[in-house]
Amino acid sequence: MGKIYGITPFTLLDYPSEIACIAWFAGCNMRCVFCHNPDIVTGKGEKDESELTDFLEKRKGKLTAVVFSGGEPTLYPELEALMIRVHEMGFKIKLDTNGSRPEVLESLLDKNILNYVAMDYKCVPEKTEALIGTKKHWEAFRTSLALMIKASKKELTFEVRTTFHTDLMSDDDLNWIIDDLDKLGYQGTYYIQNIASTGDKTIGHIAAPARAFDRARIKEPKNFKLAYRNF
Repeated sequence: MGKIYGITPFTLLDYPSEIACIAWFAGCNMRCVFCHNPDIVTGKGEKDESELTDFLEKRKGKLTAVVFSGGEPTLYPELEALMIRVHEMGFKIKLDTNGSRPEVLESLLDKNILNYVAMDYKCVPEKTEALIGTKKHWEAFRTSLALMIKASKKELTFEVRTTFHTDLMSDDDLNWIIDDLDKLGYQGTYYIQNIASTGDKTIGHIAAPARAFDRARIKEPKNFKLAYRNF
């Protein structure tokens, strides 16, 4: 698992304030029903790391950052070596992750090569089996979350986000997550994201939500900011 599925040559959205590209890594250890990248999650990447580094050599002075996304990039055995090389080329590095491999995150933090990490807080623990296909990564995610919250109090930018479908999760679920992040000492921005796709474009072939989302039912955090995307 984990070879590069594709490269998006340019984005201004995925790494705020930077001109970035995205390296998409094939494979994932979760099967989120709302995932809108089924081809990447279930597919096999055909590109090797040299294609990414060759591309970046030609983009020096034009791009400022690389987003490592997927799928789940931390499944790729050579991720750390590749990130070190990209870092040495002068690019900032953002990682999108589900937090299931804290040992990889800890090693990357020790190497001081991460600039930005975005982690998905998928759902409340009792819904993990139904929404992400497995319960076994919950404790690993919690370890990663605590690790990144601690690191974000230094120089690392850390973002937590939840993809929200009103028929799959309740407002109380979101409020539980907000309380949990407050208890853990999170101080960044928590993004509640509207689902990007429905039907055959998602792993779970989910229907469009029938219930309207009422922001007034979502509590205000005590120690961090709340923001909404794509609503």
